[in-house]
Amino acid sequence: MAESNIGLTLKYFWDLIAGLNWEMRRGLLICIEGLDRSGKTTQSHLLVENLKSKGFEAVYTTEPSDGEIGRFIKRYVLRRRKRIPAHIEALLFAADRVDHVEREIKPMLNEGKIVVSDRYIYSSLAYQGAAGLDVEWIREVNRMVPEPDLAIYLEVPIDVIMERLRRKRRKSVMESPEIQEKVREVYIKLVKEGKLIMVDGNRSITEVSRDIQKIVIDRLKQLEN
Repeated sequence: MAESNIGLTLKYFWDLIAGLNWEMRRGLLICIEGLDRSGKTTQSHLLVENLKSKGFEAVYTTEPSDGEIGRFIKRYVLRRRKRIPAHIEALLFAADRVDHVEREIKPMLNEGKIVVSDRYIYSSLAYQGAAGLDVEWIREVNRMVPEPDLAIYLEVPIDVIMERLRRKRRKSVMESPEIQEKVREVYIKLVKEGKLIMVDGNRSITEVSRDIQKIVIDRLKQLEN
């Protein structure tokens, strides 16, 4: 009987240690947000490369994802002349995000990797929120996905964004100056609420990359302590 109790105690102990080790192994989820053509894709890739050069296991991912729902969004939602109703957009993006998390993000986090997502939940809050949807409702339909550990917003003036968009061949339905201005207002509100860290994106790629890298390394140091 005593041996049985000791065995159960040891099992509990090792299960507890395993749970603690899982917590220590869990990676970090970082998202880079911004208006269209704000440089977030470039900066996301640079961040991953910088982290790798420092010995971290870092991976790039993006939304809409490369899954079936994400591909549907890219083809049938973004490449239209007229936007579909905002609540349908929000539900589609939320469904893609859940699929994205379960299929890619969660497995990589469980392997202890740093996941850098080019857009995440704040894009839904900004783009569909700017279209008039209640932000709390958008949060509710996204409650199945984890909050990012760190969220960075690249601030670029609207006139610069529109000049960059004019040079783009294929445009999405979201890229009008009216939509971009409203989206920016939501992003700035999220910055003021402390949800996003704002970085001046209207500088050289190197300068922006340096600031983002510092923010991320500082956060990693905080987690170590």
